[in-house]
Amino acid sequence: VLPSSSEGFGVAERIVLLTFISAVILMAILGNLLVMVAVCRDRQLRKIKTNYFIVSLAFADLLVSVLVMPFGAIELVQDNWIYGEMFCLVRTSLDVLLTTASILHLCCISLDRYYAICCQPLVYRNKMTPLRIAVMLGGCWVIPTFISFLPIMQGWNSIGIIDLIQQRQFNKASNSTYCIFMVNKPYAITCSVVAFYIPFLLMVLAYYRIYVTAREHARQIQVLQRAGAPTDGRQHHPDQHSTHRMKTETKAAKTLCIIMGCFCLCWAPFFVTNIVDPFINYTVPGKLWTAFLWLGYINSGLNPFLYAFLNKSFRRAFLIILCCGDERYRRPSILGQTVPCSTTTINGSTHVLR
Repeated sequence: VLPSSSEGFGVAERIVLLTFISAVILMAILGNLLVMVAVCRDRQLRKIKTNYFIVSLAFADLLVSVLVMPFGAIELVQDNWIYGEMFCLVRTSLDVLLTTASILHLCCISLDRYYAICCQPLVYRNKMTPLRIAVMLGGCWVIPTFISFLPIMQGWNSIGIIDLIQQRQFNKASNSTYCIFMVNKPYAITCSVVAFYIPFLLMVLAYYRIYVTAREHARQIQVLQRAGAPTDGRQHHPDQHSTHRMKTETKAAKTLCIIMGCFCLCWAPFFVTNIVDPFINYTVPGKLWTAFLWLGYINSGLNPFLYAFLNKSFRRAFLIILCCGDERYRRPSILGQTVPCSTTTINGSTHVLR
């Protein structure tokens, strides 16, 4: 946040700003806690491999809302940083680490869905083993440390611009101190490429392949429906199960595309500005920086609501938690199900055991 980002705000404007920021923080905390509790309590959600990434993503967003946003909100409203230079570096490092971890999780989710939808179930099981999932989750947390705590604590991001940073850290007119995070050209390019552009490119490629596969699935569904595949009785025709799998995974792909799209819309303005600013002599206004940064923070509270409205399993789990285990929202008993015993659920899709 650059200095004077809230300069000129009146009392009423500060109250409105504080109310809005508090709502964003509260939404992020409660929403991400709800996601984590839902997966921990719901056995069906724990069986879906994608949800391991979703829980880890929710944990990263929760840390953003607890460790990063409150201090940024205090500085924004008070127009002053009162916690010292060392804690400024720690908060900035946490900010970079956790936001980078979020997009890396979404990148892993897109790869998981690519193998689940574009490949056969056996190929998916071979690719997404528990060990590989653990390695991917570890990478989502370890890789960001190399562009957050390591360079920021060593001051690599400020090489060549130390005088400009010191000039903006203190405002003599208002006697205010600010937590300034400015980056030189090498760090701006490296950080943005690792944290946003490479994962974004991988997600675009993965979801493009998913989109092509979904269109082919839709065409096959029309062919199967015109062929008049049987729809009743316990002896299900193989084509019916193929149709069910296509419909389920196409819907899942659309859901994750919306989640990824919201993330990119929230963070793209910040990362584009992050690269452009050093090349235009750091002339981007402070208020614009603040707006782009908080637009990204809003995404931390947005994902849980996307899950609730777009994912039936999460919606049911949320309702059970919020309604204190109301039986109306629980899954039907196994004795009442019509799905034959020779089926199994793989990554949220029903498949026939042959």
